[in-house]
Amino acid sequence: MLERIRIVLIGTSHPGNIGATARAMHNMGLGDLALVSPRCEPLTSESISRASGADHIVHAARVVETLEEAVADCTLAVGASARSRTLPWPMITPRALGERLPTELAGPESRVALVFGREDSGLSNAELQRCHAHVHIPTNPDFSSLNLAAAVQVLAYECRLAWLAAAGAEAEQEEEPHQPLASHEELEHYFAHLERTLIAIGFHDPALPRQLMARLRRFTLRARPERMELNILRGMLTATEKCAAGRPNADQAVAAPRADQDGDGKA
Repeated sequence: MLERIRIVLIGTSHPGNIGATARAMHNMGLGDLALVSPRCEPLTSESISRASGADHIVHAARVVETLEEAVADCTLAVGASARSRTLPWPMITPRALGERLPTELAGPESRVALVFGREDSGLSNAELQRCHAHVHIPTNPDFSSLNLAAAVQVLAYECRLAWLAAAGAEAEQEEEPHQPLASHEELEHYFAHLERTLIAIGFHDPALPRQLMARLRRFTLRARPERMELNILRGMLTATEKCAAGRPNADQAVAAPRADQDGDGKA
Protein backbone atom coordinates (compact mmCIF):
# COMPACT_ATOMS: atom_id res chain seq x y z
CA MET A 1 0.00 0.00 0.00
CA LEU A 2 2.76 2.44 0.94
CA GLU A 3 4.53 1.89 -2.37
CA ARG A 4 1.51 3.32 -4.20
CA ILE A 5 1.41 6.60 -2.28
CA ARG A 6 3.19 9.48 -4.00
CA ILE A 7 4.35 12.71 -2.39
CA VAL A 8 4.12 15.64 -4.80
CA LEU A 9 5.93 18.92 -4.04
CA ILE A 10 5.05 21.95 -6.14
CA GLY A 11 7.46 24.83 -6.68
CA THR A 12 9.80 23.97 -3.82
CA SER A 13 12.32 26.78 -3.35
CA HIS A 14 14.82 25.26 -0.92
CA PRO A 15 16.79 22.05 -1.59
CA GLY A 16 16.98 21.36 2.14
CA ASN A 17 13.18 20.95 2.23
CA ILE A 18 13.40 18.35 -0.53
CA GLY A 19 15.98 16.40 1.45
CA ALA A 20 14.00 16.72 4.69
CA THR A 21 10.87 15.55 2.87
CA ALA A 22 12.77 12.49 1.61
CA ARG A 23 13.81 11.73 5.19
CA ALA A 24 10.23 12.08 6.46
CA MET A 25 9.00 9.78 3.68
CA HIS A 26 11.64 7.11 4.32
CA ASN A 27 10.88 7.20 8.07
CA MET A 28 7.32 6.09 7.27
CA GLY A 29 8.06 3.69 4.42
CA LEU A 30 7.16 5.93 1.49
CA GLY A 31 9.46 6.18 -1.52
CA ASP A 32 7.68 7.83 -4.46
CA LEU A 33 8.54 11.54 -4.76
CA ALA A 34 7.56 13.86 -7.60
CA LEU A 35 8.75 17.46 -7.92
CA VAL A 36 6.65 19.91 -9.96
CA SER A 37 8.63 22.84 -11.37
CA PRO A 38 11.02 23.16 -8.42
CA ARG A 39 12.45 26.66 -7.95
CA CYS A 40 15.78 25.23 -6.85
CA GLU A 41 18.20 22.52 -7.88
CA PRO A 42 16.81 19.34 -6.24
CA LEU A 43 20.05 17.42 -6.03
CA THR A 44 22.54 19.40 -3.98
CA SER A 45 24.86 18.76 -1.06
CA GLU A 46 22.26 20.33 1.24
CA SER A 47 19.38 18.17 0.03
CA ILE A 48 21.56 15.08 0.41
CA SER A 49 22.65 16.18 3.88
CA ARG A 50 19.10 16.91 5.04
CA ALA A 51 17.93 13.54 3.69
CA SER A 52 20.11 11.88 6.38
CA GLY A 53 20.37 8.53 4.65
CA ALA A 54 17.24 8.80 2.51
CA ASP A 55 19.10 10.41 -0.40
CA HIS A 56 18.10 7.53 -2.69
CA ILE A 57 14.61 9.09 -2.70
CA VAL A 58 16.08 12.43 -3.78
CA HIS A 59 18.08 10.75 -6.54
CA ALA A 60 15.01 8.87 -7.76
CA ALA A 61 12.62 11.84 -7.55
CA ARG A 62 10.78 12.54 -10.80
CA VAL A 63 10.87 16.16 -11.95
CA VAL A 64 7.93 17.32 -14.09
CA GLU A 65 6.57 20.64 -15.33
CA THR A 66 2.92 20.40 -14.27
CA LEU A 67 0.75 18.94 -11.54
CA GLU A 68 -1.20 17.07 -14.22
CA GLU A 69 1.97 15.16 -15.17
CA ALA A 70 2.74 14.34 -11.54
CA VAL A 71 -0.69 12.83 -10.82
CA ALA A 72 -1.66 11.51 -14.26
CA ASP A 73 -1.70 7.86 -13.15
CA CYS A 74 -3.22 8.53 -9.71
CA THR A 75 -6.79 7.56 -8.83
CA LEU A 76 -6.92 9.95 -5.85
CA ALA A 77 -5.15 13.29 -5.43
CA VAL A 78 -5.37 15.10 -2.09
CA GLY A 79 -4.08 18.64 -1.70
CA ALA A 80 -2.66 19.81 1.64
CA SER A 81 -3.27 23.42 2.56
CA ALA A 82 -3.70 25.58 5.66
CA ARG A 83 -5.54 28.39 3.89
CA SER A 84 -9.32 28.63 3.68
CA ARG A 85 -10.80 28.87 0.19
CA THR A 86 -13.53 31.01 -1.34
CA LEU A 87 -14.96 27.95 -3.05
CA PRO A 88 -15.28 25.17 -0.47
CA TRP A 89 -13.75 21.86 -1.53
CA PRO A 90 -14.24 18.42 0.07
CA MET A 91 -12.10 18.56 3.23
CA ILE A 92 -10.82 15.70 5.36
CA THR A 93 -8.55 15.39 8.38
CA PRO A 94 -5.21 13.55 8.24
CA ARG A 95 -6.70 10.71 10.32
CA ALA A 96 -9.70 10.40 8.01
CA LEU A 97 -7.33 10.36 5.04
CA GLY A 98 -5.37 7.50 6.55
CA GLU A 99 -8.53 5.52 7.28
CA ARG A 100 -9.62 6.00 3.69
CA LEU A 101 -6.39 4.71 2.13
CA PRO A 102 -6.96 0.92 2.36
CA THR A 103 -10.16 1.29 0.35
CA GLU A 104 -8.66 3.76 -2.10
CA LEU A 105 -5.66 1.47 -2.70
CA ALA A 106 -7.56 -1.82 -2.80
CA GLY A 107 -7.06 -2.19 -6.56
CA PRO A 108 -3.57 -3.09 -7.86
CA GLU A 109 -3.60 -0.16 -10.29
CA SER A 110 -4.68 2.42 -7.69
CA ARG A 111 -2.37 5.30 -6.83
CA VAL A 112 -2.76 8.12 -4.30
CA ALA A 113 -0.99 11.46 -4.56
CA LEU A 114 -0.52 13.77 -1.56
CA VAL A 115 0.12 17.22 -2.99
CA PHE A 116 2.01 19.97 -1.14
CA GLY A 117 2.41 23.56 -2.27
CA ARG A 118 5.13 26.17 -2.12
CA GLU A 119 6.80 27.09 1.14
CA ASP A 120 5.68 30.73 0.88
CA SER A 121 2.20 30.48 -0.65
CA GLY A 122 1.04 26.86 -0.58
CA LEU A 123 -1.27 25.55 -3.29
CA SER A 124 -3.08 27.85 -5.67
CA ASN A 125 -6.83 27.57 -6.06
CA ALA A 126 -6.34 26.17 -9.54
CA GLU A 127 -4.01 23.46 -8.22
CA LEU A 128 -6.38 22.58 -5.40
CA GLN A 129 -9.24 22.26 -7.87
CA ARG A 130 -7.26 19.51 -9.62
CA CYS A 131 -7.37 17.50 -6.40
CA HIS A 132 -10.24 15.26 -5.30
CA ALA A 133 -10.09 16.53 -1.72
CA HIS A 134 -8.34 18.95 0.58
CA VAL A 135 -6.59 17.75 3.75
CA HIS A 136 -6.09 20.21 6.59
CA ILE A 137 -3.74 19.57 9.50
CA PRO A 138 -5.46 20.99 12.61
CA THR A 139 -2.61 23.11 13.92
CA ASN A 140 -2.73 25.95 16.44
CA PRO A 141 -4.88 28.61 14.69
CA ASP A 142 -2.65 31.33 16.12
CA PHE A 143 0.43 29.75 14.48
CA SER A 144 -0.75 27.43 11.73
CA SER A 145 2.18 27.54 9.30
CA LEU A 146 4.04 24.24 9.15
CA ASN A 147 7.46 23.56 7.69
CA LEU A 148 7.02 21.66 4.43
CA ALA A 149 8.80 18.52 5.63
CA ALA A 150 6.87 18.61 8.92
CA ALA A 151 3.58 18.65 7.02
CA VAL A 152 4.75 15.73 4.90
CA GLN A 153 5.76 13.89 8.09
CA VAL A 154 2.29 14.28 9.62
CA LEU A 155 0.49 12.87 6.59
CA ALA A 156 3.10 10.16 6.01
CA TYR A 157 2.66 9.09 9.64
CA GLU A 158 -1.10 8.73 9.14
CA CYS A 159 -0.44 6.68 6.01
CA ARG A 160 1.81 4.35 7.98
CA LEU A 161 -0.72 3.97 10.79
CA ALA A 162 -3.34 2.96 8.23
CA TRP A 163 -0.93 0.47 6.67
CA LEU A 164 -0.04 -1.05 10.04
CA ALA A 165 -3.72 -1.37 10.96
CA ALA A 166 -4.51 -3.07 7.65
CA ALA A 167 -1.50 -5.38 7.93
CA GLY A 168 -2.41 -6.24 11.52
CA ALA A 169 -5.97 -7.10 10.55
CA GLU A 170 -4.75 -9.38 7.78
CA ALA A 171 -2.24 -11.09 10.08
CA GLU A 172 -4.91 -11.60 12.72
CA GLN A 173 -7.19 -13.22 10.17
CA GLU A 174 -4.37 -15.51 9.04
CA GLU A 175 -3.13 -16.43 12.51
CA GLU A 176 -6.52 -16.75 14.20
CA PRO A 177 -8.98 -18.56 11.96
CA HIS A 178 -12.62 -17.99 12.74
CA GLN A 179 -13.90 -20.04 15.65
CA PRO A 180 -17.61 -20.85 15.86
CA LEU A 181 -19.56 -19.25 18.67
CA ALA A 182 -21.16 -21.44 21.28
CA SER A 183 -24.71 -22.42 20.42
CA HIS A 184 -27.73 -21.71 22.59
CA GLU A 185 -27.91 -25.38 23.56
CA GLU A 186 -24.22 -25.47 24.52
CA LEU A 187 -24.65 -22.36 26.62
CA GLU A 188 -27.61 -23.86 28.48
CA HIS A 189 -25.60 -26.98 29.24
CA TYR A 190 -22.80 -24.73 30.51
CA PHE A 191 -25.12 -22.75 32.79
CA ALA A 192 -26.52 -25.98 34.26
CA HIS A 193 -22.98 -27.26 34.81
CA LEU A 194 -21.91 -23.94 36.35
CA GLU A 195 -24.82 -23.87 38.78
CA ARG A 196 -24.22 -27.49 39.80
CA THR A 197 -20.53 -26.76 40.47
CA LEU A 198 -21.20 -23.59 42.45
CA ILE A 199 -23.64 -25.50 44.64
CA ALA A 200 -21.09 -28.29 45.14
CA ILE A 201 -18.40 -25.91 46.39
CA GLY A 202 -20.82 -23.99 48.61
CA PHE A 203 -20.71 -20.74 46.65
CA HIS A 204 -24.35 -20.83 45.59
CA ASP A 205 -27.40 -21.64 47.73
CA PRO A 206 -30.47 -22.34 45.54
CA ALA A 207 -32.70 -21.46 48.50
CA LEU A 208 -31.24 -17.95 48.53
CA PRO A 209 -30.26 -17.36 44.89
CA ARG A 210 -29.89 -13.57 45.15
CA GLN A 211 -29.88 -13.39 41.31
CA LEU A 212 -26.42 -14.94 41.17
CA MET A 213 -27.13 -17.20 38.19
CA ALA A 214 -28.98 -14.43 36.39
CA ARG A 215 -25.97 -12.13 36.75
CA LEU A 216 -23.54 -14.84 35.64
CA ARG A 217 -25.80 -15.61 32.69
CA ARG A 218 -25.89 -11.94 31.67
CA PHE A 219 -22.10 -11.68 32.00
CA THR A 220 -21.50 -14.79 29.87
CA LEU A 221 -24.00 -13.91 27.17
CA ARG A 222 -22.51 -10.44 26.86
CA ALA A 223 -19.09 -12.01 26.21
CA ARG A 224 -20.38 -14.12 23.25
CA PRO A 225 -17.97 -17.01 24.01
CA GLU A 226 -16.67 -19.26 21.26
CA ARG A 227 -17.33 -22.99 21.45
CA MET A 228 -13.69 -23.69 22.30
CA GLU A 229 -13.74 -21.11 25.09
CA LEU A 230 -16.88 -22.65 26.53
CA ASN A 231 -15.27 -26.09 26.44
CA ILE A 232 -12.33 -24.70 28.43
CA LEU A 233 -14.70 -23.27 31.04
CA ARG A 234 -16.55 -26.56 31.32
CA GLY A 235 -13.25 -28.38 31.73
CA MET A 236 -12.42 -26.05 34.61
CA LEU A 237 -15.81 -26.77 36.17
CA THR A 238 -15.27 -30.52 35.86
CA ALA A 239 -11.86 -30.23 37.57
CA THR A 240 -13.43 -28.10 40.30
CA GLU A 241 -16.14 -30.72 40.88
CA LYS A 242 -13.51 -33.42 41.26
CA CYS A 243 -11.61 -31.37 43.82
CA ALA A 244 -14.80 -30.65 45.72
CA ALA A 245 -15.75 -34.34 45.76
CA GLY A 246 -12.40 -35.28 47.35
CA ARG A 247 -12.52 -32.54 49.99
CA PRO A 248 -13.07 -33.59 53.64
CA ASN A 249 -16.62 -32.89 54.79
CA ALA A 250 -17.48 -31.84 51.25
CA ASP A 251 -21.15 -32.34 52.05
CA GLN A 252 -21.00 -29.50 54.60
CA ALA A 253 -21.03 -26.53 52.25
CA VAL A 254 -19.88 -23.21 53.56
CA ALA A 255 -22.06 -20.13 53.24
CA ALA A 256 -21.80 -18.21 50.00
CA PRO A 257 -19.67 -15.05 50.22
CA ARG A 258 -20.95 -11.53 49.76
CA ALA A 259 -20.50 -11.77 45.97
CA ASP A 260 -23.48 -14.13 46.01
CA GLN A 261 -25.72 -11.38 47.35
CA ASP A 262 -27.71 -8.88 45.39
CA GLY A 263 -27.39 -5.11 45.76
CA ASP A 264 -24.36 -3.05 46.75
CA GLY A 265 -22.63 -5.67 48.89
CA LYS A 266 -23.96 -4.42 52.20
CA ALA A 267 -25.20 -6.98 54.75
